[in-house]
Amino acid sequence: MRRHCVYLAVIANLAIANLTGADWKPLFNGKNLDGWEIVGDGVWLAMSDGTLLGERRPARTQPMPGADSITRAQYNGWRDQQSWLYTTRNDYAEFDLHVEFWTRVMGNSGVSLRDPSRAKCGITAPPDTKCTPSKAGYEIQINNQYPDPHPTGSIYGLVDAKIGAQKDNEWNALDIESRNDLIRVKLNGVVVAEHPGDPLRPKIGPIGLQLHDQFCVIMFRNIRIRELP
Repeated sequence: MRRHCVYLAVIANLAIANLTGADWKPLFNGKNLDGWEIVGDGVWLAMSDGTLLGERRPARTQPMPGADSITRAQYNGWRDQQSWLYTTRNDYAEFDLHVEFWTRVMGNSGVSLRDPSRAKCGITAPPDTKCTPSKAGYEIQINNQYPDPHPTGSIYGLVDAKIGAQKDNEWNALDIESRNDLIRVKLNGVVVAEHPGDPLRPKIGPIGLQLHDQFCVIMFRNIRIRELP
């Protein structure tokens, strides 16, 4: 009987280990951008401590703030032009994703799921909001006091996140569950949003990280994924 109990305990411990982290894999290696593709004019860097830094470097041909020769509409189009970093893989389906992020005051970013267009409509100036990643697939919002009604953790355009879980101006952790019939978002361990998904939107696609506008600065670390069989 004792040997049988020990055997069952070993099996139970192995099962718990499998559920709690044995099958998690890093999505960013902390050294370079292998496995990722820059979309738009963003500058993405792997820092020496393994942090992923994203910031903007607009092309010289674009209108710049303060230029006398541009209109307000041109300036707004330049200001709101997005940039993204996408995985080169485009077949992520059901998975758990963990990311930790920091962004400046008034910062805005996001995590893209299942967007086969790879932000084609977001990197134009101005962006075509009818087919940006939050419409072509799904976007999990990141917002640090940006004047946008959708708080961090929102499944953009589908359900707004509960407030109170975010630590403004500090590092925060997002955990995203992507399932065929469910998207669930945890912010610092608290479930803040969930939605069954739009049946007309893709079930698989790449994973993306956003630079929302020309003034965006964002950092990510401990990016890891656990894919379901």
